[in-house]
Amino acid sequence: MSIFSGSQTRSQVARDHAVFAPDSHVPAAIAGWNNAQAVILIAPRLGAKFAEYFVTLSAGASSAAPPAGVQRFVYVLEGELSCTVGITAHELPVGGYIYLPPDTPHLLTTTTPSPTCIAIVEKPYVPVSDARPHVVIGREQDVPTKLVAGDPDVQVKQLLPDLPVFDMAMNIMAFQPGAALSLVEVHIMEHGLLMINGQLLYRLNDQYYPVRTGDAIYMAPTCPQWCTAFGREQARYLLYKDWNRDPFGY
Repeated sequence: MSIFSGSQTRSQVARDHAVFAPDSHVPAAIAGWNNAQAVILIAPRLGAKFAEYFVTLSAGASSAAPPAGVQRFVYVLEGELSCTVGITAHELPVGGYIYLPPDTPHLLTTTTPSPTCIAIVEKPYVPVSDARPHVVIGREQDVPTKLVAGDPDVQVKQLLPDLPVFDMAMNIMAFQPGAALSLVEVHIMEHGLLMINGQLLYRLNDQYYPVRTGDAIYMAPTCPQWCTAFGREQARYLLYKDWNRDPFGY
């Protein structure tokens, strides 16, 4: 075996973007969680104003709360998750998700013998009034599909309400093989992207990256971005962006 066999990775980190492939993941314990390991992908140390990470929960696992003032979005990738909010337990299958406003008491657990894998996005909440967002629980499968720029081969599912009280959006984007974004986007919002299935060729600034199931991407504000799907199956990803706030509010 070559001494260089472990020296290659598809992960790349640049000034305004990063690609994280599973071949470079380093699981670690996460403070306050029990029987759980996390792979932290995006965090303020990267320059982001949000965090995105995987957590794998073994039977009997339990979560810790995010810091004060931080909202949390959870999406189930594998297994089954139970989220107790107050005295009510909600069972979330694969494709299930829950949005928890800042400072909402809750507990994430799993009792299945097989590990449960979830994706978490957290962001400090930016208020614009005394109103606050509410808990949102759903399944991706139940969310209606909308066309992007009128293209039936590029579709979006909005997992959170499009209301001013929400300062973040969580969407599922889907591309049929050969479909592409209609333009190179350049905007002030940050993105966190997690490939759920399929393959894409992603342009980030002036670089092109092939990405596939399990990969994650960070896009900083104003990073030029574009993608097209290839292969034989639909490409789908979970996408975060900050939303509905004045740029001076950050």
